[in-house]
Amino acid sequence: MTPPSEHSSSSKAVDSHSSNGPSNNEPNALQNAGISSAKRQYTDNPDFENGRWFPTWRPFKGDIDRNPVGINEYLPPSKSLLLGVQHTFAMFGSTVLAPLLMGFDPNLAILMSGICTVMFFIITGGRMPSYLGSSFAFIGPVIAVTAYAGVGFNNNLDVALGGIMVCGIIYALVGLLVMKTGTGWIERLMPPIVTGAIVMIIGLNLAPVTIQGVSANQFDAWMAAFTVLLISGVAVFTRGMLRRLLLLVGLILSYITYYIVSNLMGFGVPIEFSGVATASWFGLPSIHTPRFELSAIILIAPVAFILIAENLGHFKAVEGMTKTRVTPHMGKAFFADGLATTFSAGFGGTGVTTYAENIGVMAVTKVYSTTIFVIAGVVAILLGLSPKFGAVIQTIPAALLGGASIVVFGLIAIAGAKIWIDSHIDFSKNSNLIIAAVTVIMGTGNFSLHLGSFDLGGIGTATLTAIILNALFNRQKG
Repeated sequence: MTPPSEHSSSSKAVDSHSSNGPSNNEPNALQNAGISSAKRQYTDNPDFENGRWFPTWRPFKGDIDRNPVGINEYLPPSKSLLLGVQHTFAMFGSTVLAPLLMGFDPNLAILMSGICTVMFFIITGGRMPSYLGSSFAFIGPVIAVTAYAGVGFNNNLDVALGGIMVCGIIYALVGLLVMKTGTGWIERLMPPIVTGAIVMIIGLNLAPVTIQGVSANQFDAWMAAFTVLLISGVAVFTRGMLRRLLLLVGLILSYITYYIVSNLMGFGVPIEFSGVATASWFGLPSIHTPRFELSAIILIAPVAFILIAENLGHFKAVEGMTKTRVTPHMGKAFFADGLATTFSAGFGGTGVTTYAENIGVMAVTKVYSTTIFVIAGVVAILLGLSPKFGAVIQTIPAALLGGASIVVFGLIAIAGAKIWIDSHIDFSKNSNLIIAAVTVIMGTGNFSLHLGSFDLGGIGTATLTAIILNALFNRQKG
């Protein structure tokens, strides 16, 4: 099979998987994985595959309570702004937490996440709905390289930045290779049985950290549970635009409740607003210069391959949700993420990755418009440039962010299962059962292997295991 290209043949590749029927030269590896070719259908969208860099944009004209908003559709400005702010909220907890764990500047991380998200939108031609935030895959290697104690500013930050930049360059080069050779070899290497498991473990792997974060005391645990209840209630019992804003509305309601219970009634730790009063309205975060050391590069650069596997799972989840063939544009997405990681580290920011948190928000809101992510990026840029806004957001209690994370990470795990369902994975085959079972348990339990001095981490080890098991058990038959 000639792999689909990202050049002139991409439109044909998309059409061959459209609702008119899949191509007869479907990779045997996918069939061996238990996927019925006759059932793998995608929407034929001439506006999306129009031969131009950006798709043909159309205003959304359906019933927002019943119909999903497509990738190339846009909503009125007021609704778009609210949905964009919601995506900013969705990424905020992780994008701030990751730099704090590595000793980076969280305000700079927020600023870079916004800039990188807009970069990603432009480079991918607005065809891949994703938000780019701080990547947790770098935490272990960065701490190992810098000997960071876990508190305050990381004095060896410059060494880590050099390693992250090289990692981003490697990642971008892989993207260029995929743009040149097509996505067929990656899809054969990581069919839906593998990518579904990877997406699932991304959500499940984060669950223990999230639960521990809201279990410090019973007050936080109850407030986290109440936040979950509010967000879930908005998702289930409301309609229209209010349902699409479940995360934002749920957090606002839980924030008001927390303020009443703690600040007014005296239970729990009250919300502290002194930082908001003293923070300036505008200010640039501190910029840091990278330093390149071979030992740090050797330890950090291999993270690129974890990001590739992680983002492939994300893109497959997006494809499953939108029913639009986005994998022909995967090379652009890899290149954009790699370039964004290099750019961010060049100024002192963290490495970035497409965020499963925001994919979880899309899964429940059914709004896939990439214009929403541009708005989210701009909002993040404003937050990064304004210590005042950043201080306001940082008053959100950890219990509330933890409650929201429980919902979002759960949606990520279910998105992995949805990939299996949409791809009609045949679990009557023992090969598929073993691949899924071993991968999910390894990733959830954070089982980690070391390659020399490089720690694969739970997600990396599970990803590598899934790829190897698939290669052994679902080999292409001649």
